[in-house]
Amino acid sequence: MSDYTSDELLTVAAARALRNDDVCFVGIGAPSAACNLARLTHAPDIVLIYESGTLQTRPDVLPLSIGDGELCETALTTVPVVEMFQYWLQGGRISKGFLGGAQIDRFANINTTVIGDYDAPKVRLPGGGGAPEIAGSCGEVLITAKHSTRTFVEAVDFVTSLGHGRGPDDRRAAGLSTAGPVLAVTDLCLLEPDARTRELVVTSLHEGVTRAQVEEATGWPVRFADEVATTPPPSDEELRVLRDLHERTERAHAGN
Repeated sequence: MSDYTSDELLTVAAARALRNDDVCFVGIGAPSAACNLARLTHAPDIVLIYESGTLQTRPDVLPLSIGDGELCETALTTVPVVEMFQYWLQGGRISKGFLGGAQIDRFANINTTVIGDYDAPKVRLPGGGGAPEIAGSCGEVLITAKHSTRTFVEAVDFVTSLGHGRGPDDRRAAGLSTAGPVLAVTDLCLLEPDARTRELVVTSLHEGVTRAQVEEATGWPVRFADEVATTPPPSDEELRVLRDLHERTERAHAGN
């Protein structure tokens, strides 16, 4: 089972960043697949919390949305959204949160609000939802995104969710004590904030990906770590579990 897609590698790499003792705020899509892959492999005790208020969810298939009945049916309990945000998230009880966005800049700030000028935008996006609270209150934030110059821009048009601002002191200046984004997982590489500047730097290239490919797909002169690793390919077990999960999901959503 050595053949795999870039999407599968992205999901596997994100799943590997999760620990068995994590309490994770899960998003729909790639984050949900990554979190449930981790739960079904190396992190069976991970606690998954979805924005709809479902706690310790253990879905058998991936949900279509945060309102999918699969989440309530497989959760330990469901609490009001207000309680989930105020007590669990803003109370500092969630160790990992997943975010993505239309734009992500070199300091891991995220835009999901507008493309272009705020008062006269080219595109008006869905907005922040709970993302700003996730960015500020989760112990650590993981970012997942497809790698392109359209997404990875030098500076976002609007800061919906604060990453590292413009440098190492900006989160503290904003009154935040959490770590913020610690890892960005793309279909080309892994990026982590530099310890001194907090700018995202490439720390691992996926198998077969060149530095030139990453440079061409990034909207700023991206830096590489002194020692750049090669991301280990998905194992046979990781691929089997992930593909089984997607197959079950497709059958369930097809009504079979």
